[in-house]
Amino acid sequence: MAYEAPLEKYPVKIREVILGGGEKARKIGGENALPLHFFEGSLPNPPGLALEVLDTRPENWAPWILEPFEDVASDPMSWAKKCVEEFGAEILCLRLLSTDPAGKDASPGEAAKTVEQVVKAVDVPLVVLGTGDEEKDSQVLIEVARVCSGKNFLLGPVLKGNYQEIAQAALEHGHCIVAQASMDANLTKELNIALCKFFPPERIVVDPTSSALGYGMEYTFSIIESIKLFGLADRDNMMQMPVFADVGIECWRTKEAKESRDQGVLWEATTGITFLLAGANLLVLRHPEALRLIKKITTP
Repeated sequence: MAYEAPLEKYPVKIREVILGGGEKARKIGGENALPLHFFEGSLPNPPGLALEVLDTRPENWAPWILEPFEDVASDPMSWAKKCVEEFGAEILCLRLLSTDPAGKDASPGEAAKTVEQVVKAVDVPLVVLGTGDEEKDSQVLIEVARVCSGKNFLLGPVLKGNYQEIAQAALEHGHCIVAQASMDANLTKELNIALCKFFPPERIVVDPTSSALGYGMEYTFSIIESIKLFGLADRDNMMQMPVFADVGIECWRTKEAKESRDQGVLWEATTGITFLLAGANLLVLRHPEALRLIKKITTP
């Protein structure tokens, strides 16, 4: 009798989320198998790889991470265009750093205007992130959702303390959301349950938060893996959302990445690949060389 390797088949799948619109729209999720398990099921959509853009010139960045953007770092529209046209980014993540109450504390109107200008400059799907300040992010992301109604952004982070108002604005104006619960699969499920009382689950991407190589990457891996197994193996309807990993910001704050360009790029690429193996569906990267390396590894 011929030997047949045992296979794990799941009767459910991760929800498919559509980002952006038109010809450049991207789908993430949709799989009914674990990462790279092509022999057990379907993985219809490749992982989304986004390059980060800041709405204000970054401070205290290592010279080798700022170098690719030195000529555009003070202009988010030019920065966005360079990421798309020169570095081949198919998704952008616009981080509204200027709105941080502990920094420039830019107004929601100013932030929304910047987002609107970036949308005019590029036609790829856009992730729009606040700073994590619950009160200010609520004001900013609601205004962004309104001003850019119908653009199908991925807005976040949506937290336990502000999910109702941000998600309601996203619902009214046709956007998706990033539901963030820090390093706890059970808290992720709790937030999803609360959101799904009024928000479509097929427009939710979950962010369990990320740690870089050498700084807790293994723990992040286990959380992402747990979320996927809860969704597929346990058939938990509230854990079947695609997973978001904000990689670049975590990697480039480490002392190892700051010490050397090559080391930093590899630090980011290694972390990103590891999270894709865990089950992440969308990565946010900072250095274009890290994007190139991950594309090279993951493209058939």
